[in-house]
Amino acid sequence: MKKITTVGLDLAKSVFQVHGIAEEGDVIVRRALRRSQVLDFFRTLQPCLVGMEACGSAHYWAREIQALGHTVRMMPPAYVKAYVKAISSGTVKTT
Repeated sequence: MKKITTVGLDLAKSVFQVHGIAEEGDVIVRRALRRSQVLDFFRTLQPCLVGMEACGSAHYWAREIQALGHTVRMMPPAYVKAYVKAISSGTVKTT
């Protein structure tokens, strides 16, 4: 099985979206997690880069995920919105 090197985490109230890719850009995991499953999911992964939108609860999740050995990067909401819009329209491929 390929190793997940980068994870995109979309934070929400109760159901979070996780998108994990390998170094080559292949999608390894894409699924929804309940709030109670998030930390368990990251405990099973080897340390990797985790990207998330900077919002009210992002700092809490960043601290918790970093405590598990991962590197967390938070992006301004303006950057995330443009990225999601480009992906939805099919004009940009994720790498």
